[in-house]
Amino acid sequence: MGVITHTNELSCSVAPSRMFTAMFLDAPNLMPKLMPDTIKSVEILEGDGGAGSVVQINFSAGPFKYIKHRTDFIDKENFICKYSLIEGELLGDKFECISHEVKLEPTSHGGCIVKMKAHFHCKGDVKINEEEMKAGQEKGEKMQKVIEAYLIKHPEVYA
Repeated sequence: MGVITHTNELSCSVAPSRMFTAMFLDAPNLMPKLMPDTIKSVEILEGDGGAGSVVQINFSAGPFKYIKHRTDFIDKENFICKYSLIEGELLGDKFECISHEVKLEPTSHGGCIVKMKAHFHCKGDVKINEEEMKAGQEKGEKMQKVIEAYLIKHPEVYA
């Protein structure tokens, strides 16, 4: 089994504390509200949102019905979350799991830099092409931009 790592950084004009809360702490409530055409619901299957918790994201439309994430590590003070995609059609016959590390670093202008690292744990000698990684990256970027726009429009949320 090989591991392919992909990194990405995105600039965000929202404070890291608000962005982190939206992305990780209140995602089960917020994501279906912001993206109803994509996300039908988010269910906490195990835990309280901390390390060891398992969350299922049910999709409204598209090629996948659901995915399950497990939170491996969360540091609310330093805005770090590590989680793994552990179940769902997205893994297919190519991946054992996909592990993510996300860190939000404050910037001098009051926003943050969202640093993301994804580790694709491949089954056997499966090769993944750049297009597949880019597709996943673009979905993550879209979700972040939707969250950012919502928080800018509603400065009282998570203030």
